[in-house]
Amino acid sequence: MSVTLQTFTDLEDAGAALTAPGAAYFGGGTLLVRRANEGDVALTRYVRLTAPALRAIEVRAGMVRIGAGVTMGEIVRHPELGFLGAAARLVGGPAIRNAATVGGNLFARAPYGDFAVALLALDAVVHLGGHKLGRDVPIGTFLAERETAFAKLVVTAVSFAVPAAKAFRFTKASRVRPKGLSVVTVAAVLETRDGLISFARVALGCAADRPMRALAVEAALIGRARTPEGIAPALAVALNGTAPITDAVASGWYRGAVLPVHLGRLLLADT
Repeated sequence: MSVTLQTFTDLEDAGAALTAPGAAYFGGGTLLVRRANEGDVALTRYVRLTAPALRAIEVRAGMVRIGAGVTMGEIVRHPELGFLGAAARLVGGPAIRNAATVGGNLFARAPYGDFAVALLALDAVVHLGGHKLGRDVPIGTFLAERETAFAKLVVTAVSFAVPAAKAFRFTKASRVRPKGLSVVTVAAVLETRDGLISFARVALGCAADRPMRALAVEAALIGRARTPEGIAPALAVALNGTAPITDAVASGWYRGAVLPVHLGRLLLADT
């Protein structure tokens, strides 16, 4: 099987090429090349965009904008993205981190896509471009429709508000440390007032075929103390709406059993 690689400097041209049958966008290639090597004959053309904006990181006025071509390694090394370091650092080993991109991670299916879990907890906006079309969509909408409505568009960047100090937290459980595939991934943004949780946004990985919000957990945390007793109602509903995946790493049953444990540890941890 032969695959054609086309490189463009213009977003419009790349978007037009991506509409062709068998075309797929090539970012870091860590997942796309694997698909081809495993015999996915539907892939006949890689489309690559080299616009400088795709590799840019901007932190200004309380907002972060990260180009889709930025790698996990670049995020780890960025002096103003320390709060995201753990999420990026746990994506594979050094070679993978220096190739895997933010945009590619948004399309990764569980048990991959750990960084997308972090972006979901941060309520990121996904910026899209393509042939005669550009739009910005909430990350939850993007993840729900990434294989349909957005499959032939180019992710150009993600943006989100900088969380309050120590508000963002992230954990990944894996059988092989430090770079194993995820058993479960949990990310959260928590804010407290007068000793009680006043705001909670919690995202889960491997609890479904793509990152998902733990809405029942979020609701159960509001107004509660961040203590074992205070978070108990949230842990009791941790599996609400989930459908943990089964693969070679772990069964869905096992993931469901350990998810509340790791969620509890994350909620109680000092950051």
